[in-house]
Formats: sequence, structure tokens, C-alpha cells
Amino acid sequence: MAVCLGLALRLKGIHNPLLDHPGWRQGDEASIARNFAALRYNIFYPQTNYNGPPPNYVELELQIVPFLAATFYKIFGVHEIAGRIVTILFSLGTVAVLAFFGRWLFASAKAGILAALFYAVMPGSIYYGRTFMPDAAMVFFMTAALYASARLLIDRERWRARDVLWSSALLTLALLAKPVAVVAIVPVLVLIGERAYSGRTFRPLAAFALIAVPLVILWVYDRIVGSYAEWHWASGILALHVLPAFYASLQSTGAFAAKAAQFRVMLGVLAHGMIGPAISAAALLGLFFTPATIRSRSLSWTWLAAGLAYVFVVVTVERVDYYTFPLLPLAALAAAGFTQRLIAAVERGALPRAGNYACAALAVIAFATVIFQNREIVKPYYRYSQAVYSSAIALDRTLPTAALVVMGHYDPSVLYYIGRYGWEEDPYLWTPFDEQSAISKGARYFIAIERNRFNRNVELCAWMQRFPLLRTGAQWPVYVTDPKLVKPRAGQQWRSFRNAEKRGRARDWLTARDLCANV
Repeated sequence: MAVCLGLALRLKGIHNPLLDHPGWRQGDEASIARNFAALRYNIFYPQTNYNGPPPNYVELELQIVPFLAATFYKIFGVHEIAGRIVTILFSLGTVAVLAFFGRWLFASAKAGILAALFYAVMPGSIYYGRTFMPDAAMVFFMTAALYASARLLIDRERWRARDVLWSSALLTLALLAKPVAVVAIVPVLVLIGERAYSGRTFRPLAAFALIAVPLVILWVYDRIVGSYAEWHWASGILALHVLPAFYASLQSTGAFAAKAAQFRVMLGVLAHGMIGPAISAAALLGLFFTPATIRSRSLSWTWLAAGLAYVFVVVTVERVDYYTFPLLPLAALAAAGFTQRLIAAVERGALPRAGNYACAALAVIAFATVIFQNREIVKPYYRYSQAVYSSAIALDRTLPTAALVVMGHYDPSVLYYIGRYGWEEDPYLWTPFDEQSAISKGARYFIAIERNRFNRNVELCAWMQRFPLLRTGAQWPVYVTDPKLVKPRAGQQWRSFRNAEKRGRARDWLTARDLCANV
């Protein structure tokens, strides 16, 4: 039931272009998938469409979702919906895992069903459970790894090699799917410690392998991909943004206070935008009022502690809601535990049959209200610009197949639908020298998507007037930057502009010629 409900909620907007929220990340994933299928069908060599002609290898997490989508592309052709279907399957897999997890954790089939239902209808789970992104896959493997590891460390008296390998493999896949799954390491370490001091059978080598093997494999993967990647996204974000901000917060009271303020903001985003207000309240109560049958309180509390530490260190810097995804399965379990305890209290009350029916009816109405509220929370995320999509498709149909382009806009999803390789740049910061460098490497079109920022860059805009405009069905000016097509007297016009620029009259020079006016 929970899986069917989750599927129904995740089908909304499944055919939308990948310009809905967050288009930039979905565009990256879709480009990597298409490049797997078209250029190099090897999961260890992900490529983007920007930074010039291919190959453009990028350092990211193991691209499980794009590679699976590329496999579908090989069979059925390129259809972006394949990436969303893969994500939906992982998301529904988490729903199913939580049903087993909740039933085991609270020794209650009802708790398992409730955990699955709560996760299925969380706003973040609904929306990001159908986007072309790696997060749903990471959460699936992380939740399965915690479930398998907890059962191994709490239930199994004899540790079979198969069980240890299975738990380690799931944790490895979680870390490779997205390294933020390192959150799961903390509760597993605590459970290992509890087992070691419990007096029960304990195998130190197996326990060490359970944690060490996934971390070593992640390190080896990162070193291999980083050795040939041109873009170092993962390590770059960590080294240039996350760690400096964290160190600053430890050295300065003001920096710590600012980070704490962002921490409160992101907790609000987590509670409202990802988990949903009603389920957040139930989860918070569930952490303190758990059923007596719970198998491990330390599992929940250490998962929470690790998740909150991660939010403080990372999400206060990279302030996007879906970075809080690792805490959603915990919230589903905690809310299920509280609700199961509430149901048990009602059952012990020995209400008359009419009272039981009334309670059941109220529960159904309340749950339907929660679903409606949660869908409304993420409703704005489904919107996208039809004009942008139409313009990108028009360029895809107009430009030569092998054309290299410079796109004056940061958004891989737009470049993806233009369907070309090249550069994506801020047209206000891009210079004539940058453009000349791109032209020397084969760029033959400049697409001024952000026209106002392009027009404000008077030097670039003036220099680009040497090239003819291409007539397309797009709303953006497209300059044909073929050196063979430079306009007559282009050099003389450029010298005239430079002389006006030296006199501080660059904008006046452009205005007099009706050029580069803001729209």
C-alpha cells in the first residue's frame, strides 16, 4: 500500500523537462548519462557538456543513476524520463526497506507500515524521489545499510561472513552514491561499541572490515577519478567552502554565531520543506516517547547526532534543502514509533466500536490532510520556464550537430537541451580574451542568454559586434563566431570603441549606435 501510494505521488511532473527544480543538478546528471551512452560507457569516466570539447571528465560521486539511465538509453534511445524512473525505483525501495526496518526496530508490523507511509508522503521524499539526481539512491543504500548492520550487530549471535559482506557492500554503495552517507558510520560505530562491551560474541576483524572497507573503497574511487578529472566538484566544495567555514566558526565567536543562525534556518527547512510540519512534530515526539519494544535507542540518537553535525558543518554552507536527505528515514522511523505508541494507547482504552470507527476516520482524514499539505509545500518546485525550454530546443534544431558553443549563462540543464558541448560562462565576467581563447579551441557560436548581463559588459558586447547574428527560433541572440565570417571594418569599429572607452565614453558610444541596450 505504501509503495503504491508513493508511486502515485511521484508520478506528478515525470514528463517535465529537466528545467524544474533544481535544474542545474538535473542537467548535470542528464548530460553525464547521455555522455555515458554516446561517448564512453564506463561508470568511472563521467563527463559533462561544459569546459570545451570532450572529454570533460568530472570528479563526482559514483554516477549510479546516470549510468543506469544510460543503460536504458542504449536499449530504448535517449529519453530523460529513464533517469526519473530510476530515481523513483530507488525512492520506492526506501519505502519498502523502512517497512522492514520499522517492523524490526519496534517489533511491530504497524510501526513498519507507518514508517513506510510517512516516508512515502514527506514533501522532500515526494519531490526529490522523482528528480534526476543521486540523492534518492544514496538514501536507499544508506537506509538498507543501517538496517542490515543493526540486525547484524544486535540480533546475530554468530556473524556469518555473508552477513558482514552484505552490510559492508550496502554501506560502500551508500558512500559511493554520495559521500554524505558517512552520517551512517556514526550509528554503526556506536552499535559496534555496544556489541564489544556487551559480553556477547564479538569478531573484531569483521567489525573493522564492516567500517574500513567502505571508507577505503571510497578513498580509492575518489583518487582514481580525481587523477583524470578536469572539474573537481566534490573535493573542491569540501576544501574551498565547507572546511574553511567550519574552521572559521571554531576560531571566531561571530563566525560561530552566524553559522548557528544558518543552522537554525536549515533545521527549519528540514522540518517544513523536507519532512513536513506534521511528520516533524510526530518524529520529535517519537524521539522522546518511543515504544518500550524498541530494540535500540542509541541507533536513533546517534543517527540524529551525526545528521545534525553534518547539517551544521556542511548544509550551513551548501544551503540546499535536499542535502538534509539523510535525516528523512530517521524521521519516518521516529514518527512511526510515536504513532504506534499512540495507537496502542487508544486500543488499550477499550473504546466502544463507534469510538474506534471515529478514531479510524479521523486518522484517515488527518493523513489525507498531511498528504495535501506536503504536496502544496513542494508545488512550486515543479514549475519551469516553457520559454527557456522552447528556445533551447529551437537552438538544438538550428545549430550544426558538432558545433561548439559558448553559453552566456550558468545552467547545465539549458546547455543539455541545446544539445551541444562547449562553455557555460557568466556573460558579465566573460572577456574578449576569454572568447578569443574559446574560438581558437573551436567555439563557433556565442549564445547571450542573460542579455542584460551581456549588454552591461560593454567591452565584450562591443567586441562581439564583429560577428553576424544567427536567425533562430530562440529568444536569445546567437552570434556566429566563425573567424571567416567577421564583418568588414570590424577592426576599425573596435578601435573606435576602445578610443571612446579610454575617454570614459564607452556606453555613450554604444548608445549612439543603438547597441547593447538593456532590455
